[in-house]
Amino acid sequence: MTSATPKPPLPRRTPQRVAPEKIQEAVEARDALAAALTRAGIQLPAMDVRTPWPLTDDSDAGRATRYALIHLGVCAAPVALALAAVIVDGAGAGAGR
Repeated sequence: MTSATPKPPLPRRTPQRVAPEKIQEAVEARDALAAALTRAGIQLPAMDVRTPWPLTDDSDAGRATRYALIHLGVCAAPVALALAAVIVDGAGAGAGR
């Protein structure tokens, strides 16, 4: 029996310093998007606000993250098709302005 090769260490999650106003901006954007999708009859079940992962090197250590991300999650194919149709319809309506 051979000795097990040691596994590399798991990456550490570094606490993110995201400005509160950037998180609030992302929450408001997520809520506005969810409301617009609801009006169009579409629901994305896993929408969430997240902060980005830190860089793997230390070049940005000490610098606050400048944004938060709106994670849209996954959806079923019919939901994706409905979302695509709403986007195309909206883009077409905007072309006549």
